[in-house]
Amino acid sequence: MLNHNKIKLIFLAIFMLLAVMLFFNKIEFWFFGFFGLLWFLTSLIGSSLIQSNYHVKAYCSNTKETQNRIAITFDDGPNEMTVIILEVLKKHNAKATFFCIGQNIEKHPEILKQIDNEGHFIGNHSYSHSRFFDFFRKRQVLQEINDTNALIEKITGKNARFFRPPYGVTNPSIRRALAVTKHKVIGWNIRSLDAVIRNEKTILYRITKRIKPGGIVLLHDTSMHTVNVLEQLMVILRKKKYEVISIEQLLNLKAYED
Repeated sequence: MLNHNKIKLIFLAIFMLLAVMLFFNKIEFWFFGFFGLLWFLTSLIGSSLIQSNYHVKAYCSNTKETQNRIAITFDDGPNEMTVIILEVLKKHNAKATFFCIGQNIEKHPEILKQIDNEGHFIGNHSYSHSRFFDFFRKRQVLQEINDTNALIEKITGKNARFFRPPYGVTNPSIRRALAVTKHKVIGWNIRSLDAVIRNEKTILYRITKRIKPGGIVLLHDTSMHTVNVLEQLMVILRKKKYEVISIEQLLNLKAYED
């Protein structure tokens, strides 16, 4: 997969070639606009798809997994619904990974502590989850990551090493910030869209048709319909003889700094 730097070099080479050809009147000027637009669209798609590894390496599944094991992750907590999610997970003896927002940790520190006490794992999902996060400079991204990590460590005593960027969007600022913090970026390959879809059958179908060994499911611990979907999903996984394990176990990566 071509990353941002390789794509940039390719298009710069193309523009240099176009400049030479333009000098000798071999092409029309509009070629520059065409390739400029193509570069923009390539960068836009690469930045928007976390699985593309366009700006940063993201762990979105374990393609080498041969056993019926998958990981379930939750974004945007903690909040009141997280407690019900934890009850469902305990009922089915499953471990999950929760990517938490700093501002929500400040509101519900006791729920974050409960996540940790019940043997689940906690990752960093930025401090504000701002809709403008994609436009933050390196300094702002660093502040968001560090502030959230500090909250997680204050409450659990653990230094989280997993990071999931808001909306799954990456860019050069995030890449430069992660070069400093050394977090591992965790993505997904099974997106439920439970944050935008309310129909439980539709959400459940989106997940179940994509299930295979090594998969990572993205859910949000913020709504009752997700709770209902999770309950049904756990029953289906049990029938299919799937085990739900943590990201740490699935990817063989450490969730916390020693």
